[in-house]
Amino acid sequence: MIVALAGRRVDTKDQVPPRFPSAADSVDLVRRRIREKLLALQASALVSSAACGADLLALAEASELGLRRRVVLPFDRDRFRVSSVTDRPGEWGPLYDAMLNEVQAAGDLVIAPSAPEDTAYLETNHIIIKEALWLGEALQEECVAIRVWEGKTRGEGDLTEEFGEYARKRGLGLFDILTQ
Repeated sequence: MIVALAGRRVDTKDQVPPRFPSAADSVDLVRRRIREKLLALQASALVSSAACGADLLALAEASELGLRRRVVLPFDRDRFRVSSVTDRPGEWGPLYDAMLNEVQAAGDLVIAPSAPEDTAYLETNHIIIKEALWLGEALQEECVAIRVWEGKTRGEGDLTEEFGEYARKRGLGLFDILTQ
């Protein structure tokens, strides 16, 4: 099973309402839930981005389980690290560096074609789904999507919600993993 995954980043210190608390027990809970779902699905590969929170937790679990990992970034590694990894509470930088080094060495790092800043992350979500479908076709495996979030939309522009909608439009089964 090929898994496309996207979800919430950990909250900023003053996030109201909370979506993905950055406390260690919350992070551990989400990590455990991701691992359980990957095992239950008998996943062979994970396609995701690499932001702090859901993405990096899934990549770390996939690594421990020996799954192939394909990472899609909206722009180069260093720029993404600053804008989506180390800008939130927690020590996400070293995990990001380790995961990206492994993925890049395996030839599974995809830098999305240049897109305007306001649509780069949306385009990345779409490419994650497309890459999962491509990989599924190449390996003759089914694809599903996992959305990691609190289960509620933030409203217009909620990219995690949109990821789920796009996955469904492309015919993927969708599973939710809750962050709280």
